[in-house]
This record gives sequence, C-alpha cells and structure tokens, in this order.
Amino acid sequence: MKLVSKLGVLFCLGLSFAVSAQQKNTSKPNIIFILTDDLGYGDIGVFYQNERKARDNRAEPWTSTPNLDQMAHEGVMLTHHYAAAPVCAPSRSSLLTGLSQGHANVRDNQFDKALSDNYTIGNVTQKLGYATAAIGKWGLQGSREEGWPSTPNKRGFDYFYGYMRHRDGHEHYPVEGIYRGAKEVWENETEVSKGLDKCYTTDLWTAVAKKWIVEQAKAEKPFFMFLAYDTPHAVLELPTQEYPIGGGVDGGVQWLGTSGKMINTASGKPDSYMHPDYAKATYDDDHNENTPEVAWPETYKRYATSVRRIDNAVGDILKLLKDLDIDDNTMVIFTSDNGPSAESYLPKGYVANTPDFFDSFGPFDGLKRDVLEGGERLPLIARWPGKIPANSKVKTSNISHDWLPTFTDVAGCKAPAISDGVSLMPALTGKGKQLESLVYSEYVFPGKTPGYDDFSINNRNRNRNQMQMIRFNDMVGIRYDIQSADDDFEIYDVINDTHQSQNLAKDGHLADLQKRMKAEVLRMRRTNPTAKRPYDEAPVPALKKSVSKLGFKWQAFTGDYPWLPNLSVMKPTKSGKVSNLEKIDFQKREESLYLINGYINIPNTGTYTFHFNTVHKAVVKLHKALLFDADYGYQSGDEKSTTMVLEKGVHPIKIYLSNPNQAKIPFSLTWKSNTSRVFNSSDIYR
Repeated sequence: MKLVSKLGVLFCLGLSFAVSAQQKNTSKPNIIFILTDDLGYGDIGVFYQNERKARDNRAEPWTSTPNLDQMAHEGVMLTHHYAAAPVCAPSRSSLLTGLSQGHANVRDNQFDKALSDNYTIGNVTQKLGYATAAIGKWGLQGSREEGWPSTPNKRGFDYFYGYMRHRDGHEHYPVEGIYRGAKEVWENETEVSKGLDKCYTTDLWTAVAKKWIVEQAKAEKPFFMFLAYDTPHAVLELPTQEYPIGGGVDGGVQWLGTSGKMINTASGKPDSYMHPDYAKATYDDDHNENTPEVAWPETYKRYATSVRRIDNAVGDILKLLKDLDIDDNTMVIFTSDNGPSAESYLPKGYVANTPDFFDSFGPFDGLKRDVLEGGERLPLIARWPGKIPANSKVKTSNISHDWLPTFTDVAGCKAPAISDGVSLMPALTGKGKQLESLVYSEYVFPGKTPGYDDFSINNRNRNRNQMQMIRFNDMVGIRYDIQSADDDFEIYDVINDTHQSQNLAKDGHLADLQKRMKAEVLRMRRTNPTAKRPYDEAPVPALKKSVSKLGFKWQAFTGDYPWLPNLSVMKPTKSGKVSNLEKIDFQKREESLYLINGYINIPNTGTYTFHFNTVHKAVVKLHKALLFDADYGYQSGDEKSTTMVLEKGVHPIKIYLSNPNQAKIPFSLTWKSNTSRVFNSSDIYR
C-alpha cells in the first residue's frame, strides 16, 4: 500500500458526480458544514417551532426559520442526530476528529485545549484534493505559551478567519466588545480585528464565507468549508440593521474590505436591530385569555432575532451556490454543537434566558450539559440537490463523529481505521445499507438539570456530576451522578417517551439490555488522565464464549490510500484462516493491506500491559476500544505500549495493517500482567 498525501488517490475515486460549469475539473462535490452554537433541536421551525405555531396557543410563543425550513424541504432532516457531548469543546473535538468521547483527547469542559495531532475533517478532505477553510469559532488551539499548537492551519485547514479562543465567541462585536470586552479576530495566524468596527459576527463570518466560496468556484479544486457560528450562544446581542435583501452574489451580506466598513452591515448602531416579527410580539403570560397579553421580554426578542439572523445567513449562502451554478455539486449540512443553553450574558435589568420560553429543547427534557435527549439531540438538515431526496427524513440514530467518514465517502474514499463513525451516505441518499452508528457520550459537570415545568418530574433538578448515554435502536440508556461501573442505566424508549419519564429498567426489568449496556460502555472507550471517570478501573468485560484453536482469520486488500483505511467495511480480495502469522506468507502476496481478526484469552482479571510495533502502519482495536494507533505520524519500528484492565476470559482483537514492502513478520504484539507470562501473536485464537 502506498500512503499518498496528494491527488492521484487511485482507489479513492469510486464515486463520480455531476460537476458545475465553473468547476470543470472537479468530479468531487463541494461540502459546506454549518455549525451553530447552543442552538436547540426545538429552535428550528420544521423540527418544533412550526408545531407550536400550529397549536395556536397564545401562551406558547413561537419563532420562524423560513430559510432553514426551505432547506429541509429541499433536503433531508435527521431527527435522531446526536452530539458526541452536550457542550461545545468536546462536541467539536469529536466532530472534527471522527472519534467518540471514549477516544477523543478533548473531553468534558476542556475549552481551548489543543486538538490532537491526528486525522481531522480538515486534513482528510485536504488529502483528498479539497481546498479547505474554517470560518468562525475555533476554541481548540491549545495554550498560547506553547504557540497555539493546534490552530486550524495546523489541523488541515488552508484558510482560517474567525475567533481563535473559546471565550472570544462570547462577544459578537469584536471591536466594540459591548458586553464582554473587545476580542481578537484571526486570519490564518495574523490578528486582524483592526477595522472591524460595527461588524456583528454572524454577518462577518457569512461575508467572509461568501467571499471564499466565490474564489473557490473559479478554481479547479472542490472545496470543504467548516462554518462555525458563535451564535445564538452567550451574550444575546442584536445586529446593526435589517439583513440586506436578495442574498447570493449581488445581495445579502457582502465583504467590502474597507477599514471601518469591512462588510455592508457595518453601519448604524451596534446591538440595535430587532427583527420586526418579534419587536412587538406579545403572549398570554398568565394563561388567561381574559387579561391583556404582555410583550415578550426583550431577552427573548433578542434570542429570536439571533436565530433568525442565522436563518437569513443560511438562505444567503444557499442563494450564492445557485448564483454560482454550483448548487447541484455542493452538499450543505446545517446543525448545532449541543442542546440549548440557559445563558444570555446580559446585564442586570434583563430577565434571565431560559430555554423553556420557546421550548428550545423541543419535545425532550434536558439542555446543554445534560445527557438527556434535550442536551444531546440536535437539529440537522442535509441538502444536496439530485443526490439527497427532497423533503425526506432519516429516523435512525446517528451522531456527530459520523461526519468524518461521511465526507471521505462523499469524496470516494474510506475513512481512517481509527474513526469511530460510519458513513451516513446510505441513510442520506436512500441507497445502500446503512451501518449502525455508535451513539455514545460521557461527560461530567456539577450542578443540576433545571426544574422546568415542561420536564418530566423525574428529570427536574437531577444531580448531574458524572454522566453517560448510550443508544441501542430505540432504547437510550443514561446514568447520572455515576458512582461506579455497577450503577444501573435508566433505560427509555425515546420514540414513544420523548420526555424520558418511564424508566423501563426499573425494578430489574430489561436485565439483558442493562447488562449489555454496562458491558459495551466499557468496551468502546479508553481512559484519559485529564478526564477521570469512576468506572476507569473497572475491568473490560470478556465475551461469554470459549476458544480452543490457535490462529486467526485474515483478509487481504489492494489499493492506494492516504491513510490506513477502515478495512472492516471493505471487500477483501483474498481471505483465509491460519494457525500463525508466518503462514499468511506476506512475502509472496501481491496485496499490501490486511485485516486480522482473532481473540486473546486473558487468564486472570487484572491490569495488562501491551507492547506493539510494526514495519509500516497499523491500528489495533480490542473490542471497540483503540488499543494502538500506529498510523498518523507513526515511524516504522517505534514501539508503543499501553495498559488496560481486563476481565478474565475471551476478548476480540482486530489488527488493521499495511505491509507494502512485504515484510515476513510485519508486526510484533505482546501482552502480560504482573502475574502472567508474556503472550504474543502466536497466542491469538480464532
């Protein structure tokens, strides 16, 4: 296998698509991923607000998102899409790397922590020939003292324009800094806030995004854009003026590039424009139609205006794609990073922002920092004319770390073997078999779930602390205030019980599913010393099976890839069973990619130390846990070691391997405990 970093990936060209007139030499579609900050499932018209409107209950205020509704009518809604974590930093970490929160290096509340130097949605699309850009909020750059080791430019993005630091995204006027102080804006690694007077960030990021898209539409490369808005999170600031009419090439927001007038909405008064649909809105605050209605509190007028501004921006960008004649060759994804927040960052005199005013959490309980559905379930719309059926819905569950393998699939290539996600293209297009997503989250935060009347009684004022969530089919298991791996999951049928009010596992019911959930959450993760868990030292459960025949099953593959691909979803050219490694006869084989499946038999429960090295590239998984990553940046022969606490018994092992030089013995694997002998690859069973 050749690992290539430039265009010319021979076996990653399986898909061919219609191309635009301008992008004559690109057979791959453009991709735009739009991420919002703390936008709830229930904030979008087609997901929930239109339902509130239809009820015609004046005690239930509602908002509108006409452009997003139109996008949904032209594409697909994923109504069971989950955040990898219920807060921004870990959620974005998993999204960008394709790793679950059981493997991602940024977990919990590790804002501004450096994203691991590994595969990202930026560098995988970059390696597949895409021009890449990240615009808006980043917040994963690492410490300034270390020179910001993981800026977007260092994680696969050719171009960056936005807020580097997490906290800067709490203020939406970088120069005026009306409520949170002035902030820095970066273009690549140069600070450029000077001259950005009166630039409201939703407008600013949109203008920059449009400018970049116009430039890319003239180029031969396809493009990938990660557009991360910093609203409606944090301070609920208002734009300067009405959104410019028209949209697209000649209308909507525009980049002007003149200091003090960088964009065409950088005039008037900052923090002043209220959308007319909400400026004079009233509601029945006391549920008594015989008393006069009262005005919406200004806090909520601001929130609704902020959401509507995002809606305007999305409509503007979609119009641009049509104007440039690249609409049919561009996949656009719109979503959020986690559930809605109870934050406004406004001074005294404003009422608090609580998401129960609009039921921003939709038909669920929980919000940001909860692993209840309201904190984890996201609104997601995908649009790609001619490829994604219009006005459709995907009702199977999926999660944000599925997007990296989806984007590599769109570009005609399999994802890196370390990825925890699956391609969602079968679900999006309705063609092919959709693999099951690994829907899992772990998170810690002190305090309690709010006690809103809209929430089921059992979910009000829950103690949070250590939390977990896992979903199998229609059943979601959650644990709050976890004390140990023995704690039971509460199990809910989230199709028929969206508020998670009836714990189906109560009094010992669903015992088999309970046992499965407890086992699987230990089999799909690795411990992280910066995010300790009360179940870290629990032994990984063995399978309930026995093995007696030494050896393993092997599969061989051909192809040139820019990384070690996920061979488990590929069709092998050859396969077989052998009693030991040498009998594969690597030196005489034409193939250079191998997947080895077997079992290790642990003699006693305890801590085992594993050692591994390989002549080229490899990824080793035990159950679904990543035991070794010897792919990205790996140097031939470097030894890696790790420890795991394992239960006595049988554990499945997968070794993804590249051996382009046909080494006779391409890897070495050993393991032992303090009381056992040293085991090696000859001790693998099949």
